[in-house]
Amino acid sequence: MEFSREELTEARRQIGSTLHKLRETVETLRGKEQPERYKSQITLAERRIRAFEIADRLLERELSRE
Repeated sequence: MEFSREELTEARRQIGSTLHKLRETVETLRGKEQPERYKSQITLAERRIRAFEIADRLLERELSRE
């Protein structure tokens, strides 16, 4: 399936926004009084961050080919 440059650029923008929010969430949870209580939420957010970082790099690679 082919995507236009505009679609890829918008996808990167959306990923960037989501990454920012996820990183803020992790920071907030780690700053709570008992951050160990939020271990599973932190782990899930960190896994999602990593997945979105991979997607962003793949999009960057695809956009640089054009």
